[in-house]
Amino acid sequence: MRRTLLLPAAVLLLALTGCETQQQILADEQSVATQAALQRARFELNCPAATATVLSSQILQPIAWRGLERAEYVIGVSGCGRRETYIAVCQLGSTSCLAIAGRVAAPA
Repeated sequence: MRRTLLLPAAVLLLALTGCETQQQILADEQSVATQAALQRARFELNCPAATATVLSSQILQPIAWRGLERAEYVIGVSGCGRRETYIAVCQLGSTSCLAIAGRVAAPA
């Protein structure tokens, strides 16, 4: 009886130790996302002294079965008297991030 309980408990323990929470995954990817947004912002704002702050983050679920998981970060950048927001989308487990403008002004 004791032996039959030991195996499932061992499997559960191994499964739990190898898993990261969504918050841990987002924290791991955050620096790459911040750098992508900051690099774009420094160019667009012509401000090498610009700084970035992560405003929010979330894991995006794949669109299709077995699709790629991605993390989305909303990043605020300020410097040289201006403030902008950027959205950085990163493929989980890679160093690939794309930063896009967070909002676009409506045409007049």
